[in-house]
Parts: sequence; C-alpha cells; structure tokens
Amino acid sequence: MADISAADVMKLRKITGQGMMDCKAALNESGGDVDKAVEILRRKGLATMAKRAERETSEGLVITRAAGDGRTTVLACLCCETDFVAKSEDFKAAAATMGEYAMACTQDEGAQNLAETQLKGKRFADLLTELVSKTGEKTLVGDYAKFTLSGPGLITTYIHFNGKVGAMVQIDADSEAVSGSEAIKKVAADVAMHITAAKPLALDHSGIDPDIVAREKAIFADQIKGKPAEIVDKIVEGKMKKFYAENCLLDQPFVKDDKKSVAEVVAEAARKAGGQAKIARFVRFEVG
Repeated sequence: MADISAADVMKLRKITGQGMMDCKAALNESGGDVDKAVEILRRKGLATMAKRAERETSEGLVITRAAGDGRTTVLACLCCETDFVAKSEDFKAAAATMGEYAMACTQDEGAQNLAETQLKGKRFADLLTELVSKTGEKTLVGDYAKFTLSGPGLITTYIHFNGKVGAMVQIDADSEAVSGSEAIKKVAADVAMHITAAKPLALDHSGIDPDIVAREKAIFADQIKGKPAEIVDKIVEGKMKKFYAENCLLDQPFVKDDKKSVAEVVAEAARKAGGQAKIARFVRFEVG
C-alpha cells in the first residue's frame, strides 16, 4: 500500500470535493498518483450513474440566469432522486453552476446540449459525474431553454417558492419605451406566475400537438354519438373551443382577472404604455 500523506488527501479533496475516506481510498488504489485518483473517483460516479439509470429523478431545482443587459435569459432544472440530496449544499452549488453553463451553451434548448457544454475545459456532465460519486444518486439535467431578444421586448421568469416549478416568458413590443414600461414589466411577471399555475400546453391553437387535438375531438364525438352529424360537429366545435381556452396560454382566463384572457391583459398593458406588445413564447419546467 502506498504511503499516503494527509497533504495528498487534502489536495485530492480540494480538486474533487469528495469525502476524505473516498479520497484516501482512491489514492491508495492509484498508488499515490493524484491524477489517477481523480479518474478513479470519476469512474466511481459513472458506475453509480449506470447502476441507477432506471431510477426516478422526481426531486431537484429549477434555476434561472440572465445576461447583464437582460436580453438573454435561461431556465433549466437539475433533477435527483431524493429531497434530501436536492436540499444539500453540493446539489445547490451544482444547480448554481448549471446556470453558468446554460448561459454558455451554444444551443437554445435541450438537456443533452447543456450537459455537453464546456467551461474551462470541463463538461457540465463531468461535474454531474463528480456530484453523483458524492451523493450516490442519479442526477441529470431535466430541461433547458434559452431565450434571446432580437428586438424590443423583455424576458421574465418566475420560480415557485419550493424551487420545483418555474416559467419563462418572452414578450415582444413595438418599442423600447413599451417594453421598459412598468405596466408591461408587471404584467410579464404576472403572466410568468400564471404559467406555473395554469400549466398551458402551448401558446395558441397551432402549438397543440395534432395527435392531442385528434384525440380530444374523438373523445367529444364519442360522448354524443347517435346525434345527427351536423349537431355533433357543432357540439364538438364548442367543446374544442373550451379545450383551447383551458390549454392555450393566449386564450386562458388570466389568473388575476378571469374576465379577461391572457392575451387581452398583455395588450391592455401595452396600450397603457402607449404601444403594442404580445407574448412571443414561453416554457414551463417542473421537477417530478
């Protein structure tokens, strides 16, 4: 067995963040070679990930980051198996670091794209492997999206107090004066909160998966089978209108004033600011 000094153990611990006993064991296995010990600890994390590949990752955190000028914003979620790990300092630190990687990612969406992003020569996936070797839990990027403004507008995010659900919404305006107005800023914040609560499936009708539309129409038609075809069509049309109002963000009744749709509330705020604005896109991420 190699003569492992306390200094070597502390050095390895500083590099990897692993426990002292794990670091000492890795150094013994590597014959005192620190670089090899780092690789041993990394393999340990990969082995743990492979072993727990089928485990559910129903806990975690949703995070957001924004560029200094506010024109680029990201939303992402990091997932693990238990609430205990999700509340640990190591996991929280990894989630915070994920925000830096998300801002650096060259792609605008996709969990795998974020995981493969490199900073200072290290992929975020490698950091997750190190985290897994410490926690013993499957950990992965759940979702990721990046919005960047191409003209006047604003991007707003909202994360629920439990950290497990969040939304990001982009509102485009016809001028910087409108996008910078307090009226639009307030309604954008309210809409982001609305999205987390109302769970819209899409921005408008065109965004709903055609298979879902076909399925809903078939269900509605089956509920009233036996009636004349023209009556069935009218009833199905009415039910689909209600379906869209419940599931399309622009059509949904606004949570703070259900007499108005979300689209109407945004348009009204823009008029107060002296112009026009509309919701361009949104995402909603939830852990679990």
